[in-house]
Amino acid sequence: MSGKLKILLILVFFIAFFEAGLFSSYTIITSEPPDVRGLIDLQIRTITEFFSPEKISEVMIKDPEEVTIINKAKVADAMASAAKVDGIDISTMNVTTLNNTQNREFDVEINALAFSSPNSTKGSLILSTVPDYSVTVKALAYRTNDGTIEVNVTSIAVVSIMKLATTDETFIGGGNSSNRSGSSGNNRGGGLNISFV
Repeated sequence: MSGKLKILLILVFFIAFFEAGLFSSYTIITSEPPDVRGLIDLQIRTITEFFSPEKISEVMIKDPEEVTIINKAKVADAMASAAKVDGIDISTMNVTTLNNTQNREFDVEINALAFSSPNSTKGSLILSTVPDYSVTVKALAYRTNDGTIEVNVTSIAVVSIMKLATTDETFIGGGNSSNRSGSSGNNRGGGLNISFV
């Protein structure tokens, strides 16, 4: 028996075994005779949809397309609220998509640098002066009637929040001024400490 014939027989046995198991499972679950034609149609439709051009284009690796949106300020506020940070640096906001931007609605990914929330330590208020987080969210964008693109701020969901490399903090007050950088001795500036009583 040739190798090709063996492979063909194995495929036939596999399909027959799979179909028999499918029909048996249907009977057990529904307690009714299997709808053979309906189950076969369902399998054909599923396979056809899986190998459709749209599905193939989705799984193909391609570079994300940059998207220009007109409601960056609202998006920044929504991102800050979702990520629980003090603010978003709008100038660093980057909006991209892998979908067709000509569609009425499409998914986007938004990344921007963010400022940490103010915190107090030993009678001092520490304010971040440079972004110290990188926030990435996903959202749904839509094309308006005039052709511009907006992001639905209610659809924003956090994908990741990454803490950037620790920066120095400048302390002002108490008669002395000093720089702190964790274990690093470099003075780059990164936070402002304002003393209060």
